[in-house]
Amino acid sequence: MKARVHIMLKTGVLDPQGEAVRHALGTLGFEGVTGVRQGKVIELDLAETDRAKAGADVARMCETLLANTVIEQYDVELL
Repeated sequence: MKARVHIMLKTGVLDPQGEAVRHALGTLGFEGVTGVRQGKVIELDLAETDRAKAGADVARMCETLLANTVIEQYDVELL
């Protein structure tokens, strides 16, 4: 089973990388972009075949290592 984890900064947390991308897009002539939030995607190949167990395992991985839950939120997608 595969899991895809989407990690983004929480709403209200400043995103300097996203702001740099927004500014660069404006400089390149893409004036319609008013906000950019940058995140990361992590794909995991799991040996676990039980969806509920896999989802719980990946959530624990996020809580302990993959995401900084103080400033980031995550979403787990099982494929």
